[in-house]
Amino acid sequence: MTSQSPGTPPTPGMPDISSLLLDTDTLNGFLQALAEASLVYAPTADGCGITLERERRPLTVASVGASATALDEAQYGQDDGPCLQALRTGEEITVPDLLSEERWGPYPAYAAACGARSSLSLPIAAHTHTAGALNLYAPKPGAFADADLVGLRSLAAEATGAIALAQRISDAQEFAADLQTALQSRAVIDQAIGVIMGQQRCAPDEAFQILRTASQHRNIKLRDLCTELITSIAGKPPTDEQLRARP
Repeated sequence: MTSQSPGTPPTPGMPDISSLLLDTDTLNGFLQALAEASLVYAPTADGCGITLERERRPLTVASVGASATALDEAQYGQDDGPCLQALRTGEEITVPDLLSEERWGPYPAYAAACGARSSLSLPIAAHTHTAGALNLYAPKPGAFADADLVGLRSLAAEATGAIALAQRISDAQEFAADLQTALQSRAVIDQAIGVIMGQQRCAPDEAFQILRTASQHRNIKLRDLCTELITSIAGKPPTDEQLRARP
């Protein structure tokens, strides 16, 4: 599937990424589908977990198989392991045999005691503030020698793209909310300036200075002061609809 051009049907038995995307309506759902699809590309694996890190805290956001979550969590607990190394360096980390592995302190021995003998971690969204890793675990040593690495890398790339898109949507929604708040603040301040101009028979700049001085003396936000003023005159606070309608 991964070497085919867009629009070409996927190889029989292999996951269709487009269908996975269309069949899920949340990022977590899509990542869960990718975790399940990864076992098709690595049939010797018995578990897969997808880790994401936000604010330096790793979290397993999707998993399949009994081994994945426990092994991911063990690495988080000691702040070291192949999963976290892939996440932090952006490099693929292959562990052919955990019984002979000397990296990552006590983790390899713990993983082997849990029944895992080999693992593979592929970076997701490397070197971003939402970096992660696709982690596969298998009960046999050397289990990933024959895995479809092209297919697994394609899944990791799809996860990277989905996370980037979700982040852009989130940022756009946050920007829109901040913009709406700013516009409403400006509208209520403009209304209050009009009131002060009428009461004091002064220019707009002077009216604004009066409001700003009052907000400083009372130690409240200018928007809140202006809302109080409009409410005291109108008998009720201005609604969002009224503020949006103001030119």
